[in-house]
Amino acid sequence: MWLTTRTGRLLAIAAGALVGALMAILVWRGNPGHMGICGACFLRDIAGAVGLHRAAPVQYVRPEVVGVVLGALFAALAAREFRARGGASPLFKFLLGAWVSIGALVFLGCPFRMLQRLGGGDLNALVGAGGLVVGIGVALALVRTGTSAGRSSPAPAAVGLFLPLVLAGLLAALLLKPAGIAFSAKGPGSQHAPWLLSLGVGLAAGVAFQRVRFCTLGAFRNAVFYRDFHLMSALVALVVAYGVVSAATGRFHLGMENQPIAHTSTPWNFLSMILVGLAASLAGGCPVRQMVLAGEGDTDAVATILGMVVGGALAHNFNLASSAAGPTFSGKVAVGIGLLFCVAAALAMRGRRE
Repeated sequence: MWLTTRTGRLLAIAAGALVGALMAILVWRGNPGHMGICGACFLRDIAGAVGLHRAAPVQYVRPEVVGVVLGALFAALAAREFRARGGASPLFKFLLGAWVSIGALVFLGCPFRMLQRLGGGDLNALVGAGGLVVGIGVALALVRTGTSAGRSSPAPAAVGLFLPLVLAGLLAALLLKPAGIAFSAKGPGSQHAPWLLSLGVGLAAGVAFQRVRFCTLGAFRNAVFYRDFHLMSALVALVVAYGVVSAATGRFHLGMENQPIAHTSTPWNFLSMILVGLAASLAGGCPVRQMVLAGEGDTDAVATILGMVVGGALAHNFNLASSAAGPTFSGKVAVGIGLLFCVAAALAMRGRRE
């Protein structure tokens, strides 16, 4: 496979560096701090924009999400890798997606935002990375006992275009601003780069990640558990490039205190990312990877994304999401319930490899 060649590794590093720099540019041009793209946060913003939650500060149709999915779609079509498929326990994937969002919003960022926080000097992200690795390890242990969501089956091509078409419609809603679409007047939802730049960066990220098969979880899993550093090299390049551009634009700050959209509760930064690592691994990839898979025609990834949208809405409707002051009591309880649910559900899914 070309990705394992020296040229493939160099292209992966170049893709990581390019996307890392572009993420920092989005923050420089108006996105929230260390949030060039965040799967959990941006899907939560979209949920608010269409009225699924009532938290006024986090409501906005994020063009970056549209761009990632459409970029992956265009890249897959060009490479003849678009394959509409589904049927590998979509309800299971939906529920896992909801727990990914809830865990990520307790931590305040998906694994991809965790990388940007680290590149910007936020050392709380190191705590989150430790939890993520533990969650991945638990998921691997469950898979080795026979846990499986089953295999996907081919589906009509039109089915694989469902999410790209919906997102294209949401992009039109962003531009036309019809009644019923909400826009934050203050808070993170009001902070955004120009829509055309956001869309362009999302498209570039979608193309790059589809071609190099990038996944934050995959990078950590392969490096820690299999000593394969191919994807990790792209991840490191992303973090370094993000840090360089952040420093150049005056947004690099090393430490744990006073970081943008972050808290310093070490136990819950760790535990919440265990939940994210566990649920996302069982679902088949980190939130950004799910967007790329959806662009390739994977409807099980669409189910995971829809679960993340609902999970983001629930996190704000029921006060589960953290703030700079730290996690809420409800959020802590939710993390505990989520960990128990994921382990129990995974054990119930043993023996479904057919």
